[in-house]
Amino acid sequence: MLLTLAAALAIVVQDRTPLRAAPSARATELTTLWQGEVLEVREERAAYLKVYNYHRERGGYVKTEAVRAINLNDAEAPALLAVLRFLRDSAGSEALGISYGAAYLKAAPAGTPTAEPLDAIARMAERLADAASGNGVRHADVAAHLEVVAQFGIQMHSFDRNGGVQVCYDGELYRQVLSLPRVSGEVRAHAVLGLTRPDCIDPGLGILQRAWLDEQRHELLEGVEERALNAMMRNRLHARRAAVWAAVAYEQARRGQPPQAAGQRALAELVAVHPQELGEDHRAEYLDALVRVGAIRWAAATSKPQVGPLILTTQPGKPGQTCLVLAEAQRPASPVLSRCTYGVVWTASAQSLADGRALVLAVQPLESWCELWVFHESIGGWTVDVLSPGADDPEEGYVEFAGFAPGTERLLIVREVKERNRFRRRFEELRMEDLIPVRQASTPELLADFGRWQDPAWRRDTLALH
Repeated sequence: MLLTLAAALAIVVQDRTPLRAAPSARATELTTLWQGEVLEVREERAAYLKVYNYHRERGGYVKTEAVRAINLNDAEAPALLAVLRFLRDSAGSEALGISYGAAYLKAAPAGTPTAEPLDAIARMAERLADAASGNGVRHADVAAHLEVVAQFGIQMHSFDRNGGVQVCYDGELYRQVLSLPRVSGEVRAHAVLGLTRPDCIDPGLGILQRAWLDEQRHELLEGVEERALNAMMRNRLHARRAAVWAAVAYEQARRGQPPQAAGQRALAELVAVHPQELGEDHRAEYLDALVRVGAIRWAAATSKPQVGPLILTTQPGKPGQTCLVLAEAQRPASPVLSRCTYGVVWTASAQSLADGRALVLAVQPLESWCELWVFHESIGGWTVDVLSPGADDPEEGYVEFAGFAPGTERLLIVREVKERNRFRRRFEELRMEDLIPVRQASTPELLADFGRWQDPAWRRDTLALH
């Protein structure tokens, strides 16, 4: 709930405004005020106002130029709404905009539609949380601004993610928007997008809690009517649905349930996105969905009988484990190697290389992280190496088999990863004997072996060529 505002008020409009003990620039500075703070005005002296800050429980004097007086009556409501609209998209002014939004909600006549101001305040709260997380426009005073908006009931939650702190708005005003009648499709869609962000899910949630949350997220997204949206918002909606259905597919597979339907829905939603209509500001949402769906793309496939000189079978291990058993097709009763994992094993991805010296398999230990396991024969016997999407503070990604060049004995792979909020895709040729990269490029056309030996099924189904 937003803080109830009283009459005879002023809003601080300048950061680092000194609250002084007397109406003089040489008077003792009692504390520092920040944009958006609300003060009660008691009297005016020369170029100063005598004020009281109830949040800090302290009175003093501020220069009149550092604040703006507001009146909370019906006549002033349009002016307050105009300022709110101006500040809504002004990066760095979120605390001030939220303060004006609270003032407008107090001044607006009873029965006035509130979807627009609630949506504006929620958007600014979300943007401020992104700034506190190190995303978007950064400014040095973000911590102080978070304290200011907390006075208006704006709640944030934070958690550790990849060595940093993720700060997220709790979405209360978005939920209020969705509960209102006659809300425009675009405002409703924006509220749903704000409530379904994958980066604002606590990584510490248990399996049952996460399954319940994903159910809530896809129900919210299904409730948005696309016909009322502009092209950009429709594409954002498809990208978010793709990411959410990818999460559902992974959770179903982890619980031993069939993930094919969810995986196919994730792929369909991703294909429905037209990236060129998203613009630069929202392209990262598409790339995020692309990587998340790329990590689970094997969920949409149906396992087929394995062909080739090597056969991989699975059997249960300890609770939550899947054990992999590798054997030669001519001697299936004599395994050459076995390994166990707590990750999701995508058996449909298992592929034996033509010479019978290696087998590749996709294993997904995390929702948005898929590895490539390479079973291969070495001097000391059979072993398995794990190829990771990335190693430099990775956040999400996948690596997949793209082919094998028998003439040069090179394994062809593609990695796509999000590291330090940047997406990177690279195609690589690895030396088969030790899986050391020999060549890499940003596109497969720059690698000779990719041009000749890339796997036809990979080229048909991969998302890396989007």
